[in-house]
Order: sequence, then C-alpha cells, then structure tokens
Amino acid sequence: CADVLALIARDAVWLSKGPFWEVPLGRRDGSVSISNETDALPPPTANFTVLTQLFAAVNLDAKDLVVLSAGHTIGTSHCFSFSDRLYNFTGMENPSDIDPTLEPQYMMRLKSKCASLNDNTTLVEMDPGSFKTFDTDYFKLVSKRRGLFHSDGALLTDPFTRAYVQRHATGAFKDEFFADFAASMIKMGNANPLTGGQGEIRKKCSVVNH
Repeated sequence: CADVLALIARDAVWLSKGPFWEVPLGRRDGSVSISNETDALPPPTANFTVLTQLFAAVNLDAKDLVVLSAGHTIGTSHCFSFSDRLYNFTGMENPSDIDPTLEPQYMMRLKSKCASLNDNTTLVEMDPGSFKTFDTDYFKLVSKRRGLFHSDGALLTDPFTRAYVQRHATGAFKDEFFADFAASMIKMGNANPLTGGQGEIRKKCSVVNH
C-alpha cells in the first residue's frame, strides 16, 4: 500500500504535465497508525528554520525543501491554512494586522475569497491560473511575494532557496526543475524505510493484517 501511494503521487504529477520517474518499490506498510506522527509533517505556518529542521530529520536538505515546495503548483487549500496572514497576524485584532511579507494586491484578492479567520470551507488555488498543471509558475508567484503559505514565503528568507526560486521564476529551466523534482521525490520516498522485522505488506490497505 505504501508503494501504491508513491506510484499514485508520481502519476498525479505526470498526468498534470509534470515529470515522470521510476519509483523504487518494495516499501513495507506500518503495522500501527499513530495520529501524532503527522506532527512531523512540515506545517504551512512554518518558518525557514523549522522547515529545514523537519526536512533534515528525514535526510532532506535545503534544495529538497525548495524543490518539493513547488508541489504547490497543483491543487487547492482551505482558507484556514493561511488566513492568519490576512487577519490578526500578530494578535492585534484589527483589520491592518496582516503579514507584511505578502504582496498587497494578492493579499486583497485572498481576503475577497476568505472572509474571516472562521472560514473553514472555502478552497483557494495554490497556483492561481494553472493549479491543474505542474509547471514553474509556482516559482514566479513566490518570487513576487505571492506564495500562499508562510512556508512558501519562507523560501525567500534564505540565500540559497531564494536564488533557486529566482532562477526558476524565469521559466527557462523547466527540464532542470523537473529532473530536480523527480530526484527529490525519490529521495523523500527512501526516507526511514521499514526494514528487518518492521512493518508488513498489507493484504487490505485499510486494515493491518492482524
């Protein structure tokens, strides 16, 4: 089942006009499900320090961070994942309490979609205009301070990741980015595999074997 998820992720990217790569197979499935293990996933509110720490914990570096963040070129997000950038950013509780790193016109567009901090249903495109296509437009948006999440904007706070963003914001190095993304996905897929007596190959993906 872990292999199936890895293959589906690859195929979703490819069907969205992104790169194709050979997925290494042979993963084992976990024998338990622990909800708080998801706390190790990079949250959309994270700054660069937190992001690099979380990535380093699974042997991923700053290049992997900026490359994999570009997965935000496809899909949508609920308002609650970023609405604190639009309202009550520092806890001042007034209309002007916004994230100053967010480009003003983009911020107003987001406010027109997400009316308040309590909006838990509205979906917003992560890459407006091409959210169904895997391309380099994500980098163009981030370079203009129009990244949707804190974590997107954080890429501009480090010299290395900022340079990568700016290089690929030109759209002139698509093949290079596609190759980088494929390599980082394979690297991420190889993080902390279950070996020896750990895990199992599930007969049914929704339940453990015992």
